[in-house]
Amino acid sequence: MKKQYWIILVIVFLVGLDWYIRAPDGRSRQLTSAIESQAGDELKNYPYKFHVIKVVGETAYLSTPRNVEVPAFRMLAVLYPKINTRDANDPAFIAEEQHLGRVQSEARVIVLTQPGIKEVQWELDREWLAQHGIDVPAK
Repeated sequence: MKKQYWIILVIVFLVGLDWYIRAPDGRSRQLTSAIESQAGDELKNYPYKFHVIKVVGETAYLSTPRNVEVPAFRMLAVLYPKINTRDANDPAFIAEEQHLGRVQSEARVIVLTQPGIKEVQWELDREWLAQHGIDVPAK
């Protein structure tokens, strides 16, 4: 009986520790809240939710589902499965790629207008990509 108690206690501790390590700090939550509250309709309704991962000094690290390691067509194929993302000339693909650029830019501008933030760095949202079945290169 005591052994089961200790196992449960250790599991609860490890879950709590994992949450603490992953939990964004107060400043990151505040900036993410600013994105949510100041976003225009296009950004608010976008299927990927941009968020601030961390803040270091005057630099905010903003999540992104794409970069040179994971090109936009891979995540757009998940969000818009009816679009031919393998054809770079497909008008629907081009429109969605431009749409992604606009909402990403809007999220960046919102963060940059917040007090104490002078720079935004993009950080690949590996967790979101993995949750959506997109292979993520190792760091």
